[in-house]
Amino acid sequence: MAIRETPPGECPQCWQHANDRSIHRRLKPREDCPQCVDHMHNGHPYLVPKKASKWW
Repeated sequence: MAIRETPPGECPQCWQHANDRSIHRRLKPREDCPQCVDHMHNGHPYLVPKKASKWW
């Protein structure tokens, strides 16, 4: 699977871990991903900024 760019407003790590199956492929059944667990406890480092709305 080709790595795609993270959509605006999304956390790059959350998005990549949700959409790239190869990241979790090496884990055993019922084993938690250490990066995901750390991310759940410490939160998002940053979010990809959304484009400015041109509604007005």
